[in-house]
Amino acid sequence: MLREDIEKVLNALGEQLDSLAQEPIELLVCGGSALNVLGFIKRATKDVDVLAYVNRNKKGEKTFIKADPLRPVLLEASKKVARDFNLPENWLNAGPASAVDLGLPEGIMERVITRRFGKKLIVHFLGRYDQIHFKLYAAADQGAGKHFDDLLALKPGTEELEKAARWSMTHDISEGYRQSLKKVLSYMGYEDVAERL
Repeated sequence: MLREDIEKVLNALGEQLDSLAQEPIELLVCGGSALNVLGFIKRATKDVDVLAYVNRNKKGEKTFIKADPLRPVLLEASKKVARDFNLPENWLNAGPASAVDLGLPEGIMERVITRRFGKKLIVHFLGRYDQIHFKLYAAADQGAGKHFDDLLALKPGTEELEKAARWSMTHDISEGYRQSLKKVLSYMGYEDVAERL
């Protein structure tokens, strides 16, 4: 799916939720679908990665609830969209949701781009700075490939990469991960950042 396709299926998901859901559902979305919608990349993606549900407490502050498992009403709506658009059943998934357990980058909600699809679906797409965090983590964890390409497309600066690297090391504290991270940074030409880790 490219940008127009992603927007179409999210509109369709919103239409389904308008008839199925009692309350609006707010999602925090990362990955290739968010990068496409926000215009950072132009590459096909197979799915929409949901990190968390966004709730508001009594003070109106936004809090996160891990999106795994997806709520039954959201699954029902996504299955109908999968059928209508001939998509894989798990086109909407909580693959990266475990990141919520170890903490999201501070101030993440101040940097999201929010879009409404219908009356009951609100999607907060991860902003560029936070995408750098997730893409660096994925590139160091999984090696060369789409995550590394996406990271390069985001054109991160030295300070952004160092903050992203330090955040990612709170999610994987192993020496093996640290060495992989240093290799990725060095390959990108940021040996100075790698040396400080």
